[in-house]
Amino acid sequence: MSPHIERDDAALVAQAASGSEHAFRELYRAYVRPVYWIAHGLVGNAADAEDVTQETFLVAWRKLPGFELAGDSLLPWLATVCRFQAANRIRRQKRDREHTAAAADDALPAAVDVEQQVIDGELAERILQEVAGLSALDRDIFRLCTAQGYGYQAAADELGVAHGVVRNRLSRIRTRLRTVVKEST
Repeated sequence: MSPHIERDDAALVAQAASGSEHAFRELYRAYVRPVYWIAHGLVGNAADAEDVTQETFLVAWRKLPGFELAGDSLLPWLATVCRFQAANRIRRQKRDREHTAAAADDALPAAVDVEQQVIDGELAERILQEVAGLSALDRDIFRLCTAQGYGYQAAADELGVAHGVVRNRLSRIRTRLRTVVKEST
């Protein structure tokens, strides 16, 4: 199995906190997509979501020295940083619109819904708990296909299993996670 299949966030965080750009790149590659989608859900458009994602990782790079990972995944902390960055962006844009008397952009939420953020955070935590309960192979399939964007065949090649194994297991994983999402709403 290749080294990035068994990624150890705690070790990567410690290395990145000591200045390892390689370790930080590994963390970035592992979490950029989920952070982007969290940002997109909060700010409502791709351009702002990209900016919030980059701001999130910039803050993470600056705050990693002295940071201690609680748990196995850096994602909950990154999601929190992302929510703060999105809220700051939304406030700044609202202030700018008020100061320039520009027309309001209906696509951009006027305020951050704190209750919705709490629900989103709880849902993300439930999904992470559900993923943690998967077998090692299923966790690897989930991470490669959803977080890192691998196609079925690329994930199969990486894991040394058949294409059908990845397709069928990912389908079951998605069904399981949809159940978690439905139960949370």
